[in-house]
Amino acid sequence: MSVPMDIARRVADAVLYEGHLLYPYRASAAKNQVRWQFGVLVPPGFTATAEHPASVTECLLEGASYAVAHLNLRFLHVRTRGVERAEDDGYWPVQQLRNGHRTYLTFDEATEREAEVTLPIAGLIDAPERVIEVRVPGDRVVEPIVAPSGEVIGRLVSEHLPLRAALRVSAEPVPGPYDLVKLRVRVENTDGWQPLGAPREQALRRSLISAHLIIAVNAGTFVSLLDPPEWARPAVETCRNEHTWPVLVGEPGHRDVMLSSPIILYDHPDITPESPGPLFDSTEIDEMLHLRTLTLPGEKTPEARETDPRVAELIDMVGSMPPELLERLHGAIRSVEPVEPAEGAAEDGPTGHGPPGRRSAPEPTTDPAAEPATESTTQRSAAEGSARGPRHDRPLGDGEAGA
Repeated sequence: MSVPMDIARRVADAVLYEGHLLYPYRASAAKNQVRWQFGVLVPPGFTATAEHPASVTECLLEGASYAVAHLNLRFLHVRTRGVERAEDDGYWPVQQLRNGHRTYLTFDEATEREAEVTLPIAGLIDAPERVIEVRVPGDRVVEPIVAPSGEVIGRLVSEHLPLRAALRVSAEPVPGPYDLVKLRVRVENTDGWQPLGAPREQALRRSLISAHLIIAVNAGTFVSLLDPPEWARPAVETCRNEHTWPVLVGEPGHRDVMLSSPIILYDHPDITPESPGPLFDSTEIDEMLHLRTLTLPGEKTPEARETDPRVAELIDMVGSMPPELLERLHGAIRSVEPVEPAEGAAEDGPTGHGPPGRRSAPEPTTDPAAEPATESTTQRSAAEGSARGPRHDRPLGDGEAGA
């Protein structure tokens, strides 16, 4: 894996688990009753909330006549987990079931999914829109809950509902002398479910959660949409992005990988080396979350562990962190270079609304807007950090989100 792609995956994993579970990480916590707030693509028939069935990414490629684009759609797939108690006449749903020292909880989980496709840019220009279908099969797993005596006292029922989605990809040359190509990717939920007044929880089981795109190219480079060169600015202003925010990813200076994120980021985000791992929160408070997790009341820790396997890993990570790593969370100096005031700013400090040295990011706008291809849908390991939106001049702290 290239360095830009490695960085892109780290940041994308952070986006994937933004807000997955919030401290105190328990199923019973009020803040964990309404989950999955970012990048939710619902079935088109579900209109009970303001969430949308599709996102649109438009970006610019320079010198892309012979480029090949690799598109990687990533999202979470809700997995229901229900606990049922055994009784004489069968099994009955319950919120929790105690078995010895363990308590089984009814609480939804999530599985990572991916769909990948590689397309030559030349084959997209002045050609019909390419449609890549994404199909994720459903499954149902039943596990008995056996007491120490050997008696079956209940069962755990886990289920994925099937998902249907599509990538619609097209490209067009940008008029002018600069050899620019506009790449357009629409990600849409194509599930035909008719909700008939169903609640959001049911729609989430048929939705793409934290959906985002990683787009990599060879034999071509992307143009920054946040800080383009002056000659490309008119073309950048024609790009319309709906419910997503494309940024360059990789080391500064690299322009061959772009992350289209459901949360606002700046170009070249990365995970701060001090971040210990996934804390799933949306502010730069690694040290506080670490200390608060260490001091969870003894009777609450088992519930947090049983809420989600990733929470159990988080608690183990926090409890086993050596002192020298904990000290790194206390603070770090990224740069001692002075920041030049923005042009026209007062001498006592820069003015304006963007980070120093950058123009304000353009506001996203909306665009109202089958051919099978190679794809892979896989389950991957947990992310290394929770989602952040960095300033451009430093790495990301765990859970730092931009506004």
